Amino acid sequence: MTGPGTTEPRSLGPVGTSDPGSPDGRPIRIVVADDHPVYRDGLRALAARSPDLELVGEAATGTEAVAIAEATSPDVVLMDLRMPGMNGIEATRQILERRPETRVLVLTMSEDDDSLFAAMRAGAGGYLPKDADSEELVRAIRAASLGEVIFGASMATRLQAFFAASRSRVVDPFPELTDREDEVLELIAQGRSNAEIAAALEISDKTVRNHVANIFNKLRVADRAQAIVRAREAGLGREPDRA
Repeated sequence: MTGPGTTEPRSLGPVGTSDPGSPDGRPIRIVVADDHPVYRDGLRALAARSPDLELVGEAATGTEAVAIAEATSPDVVLMDLRMPGMNGIEATRQILERRPETRVLVLTMSEDDDSLFAAMRAGAGGYLPKDADSEELVRAIRAASLGEVIFGASMATRLQAFFAASRSRVVDPFPELTDREDEVLELIAQGRSNAEIAAALEISDKTVRNHVANIFNKLRVADRAQAIVRAREAGLGREPDRA
């Protein structure tokens, strides 16, 4: 679970992982999906050492992961991408189709761009390398359970570089959105929280929530992570250069 040179996860959403446990105070229910028994052993031990984590199931294949997630109703699934039979991408997609409230945190040795974007399009709420240390992983699980979008630092840097290199702005990438919704989506793509958006636009938190719900509806996305992917693919989210 530890490795040299690991770095703290960087979030494309708001960071707020200081309060352990789920939002209602109970332990965070997790399922581990990985075909390597030794790695599952390590995650099991990690959960046992963390009072705010509760391991409720283990799977060695993508098919098992889907079934166990449906049976145990976890808050977070720790998902390997490469498993026999159904892979982690398809398992993620099926889990979120059946339980959209579950968060999937991908843990993998594969850091190629195709895997990263495939995981995000399937709805994964985070992507960490398997050599992340225990403290980093626990913080990522807590953050994912709160709906934050989590990447290891190297992955976040590559993701941002990809969108910067491929950015091709059009006059109006989302004509179905109102001008105000465009402003809100731009700030979402920058990783701003609802409270930060409300302050920046001088509107109430309730108004921001309404705009966010409308954006998700019109873009046909399930959550903030998918909205960020859509927005950044369209070239949104670049913050102004600082002097």
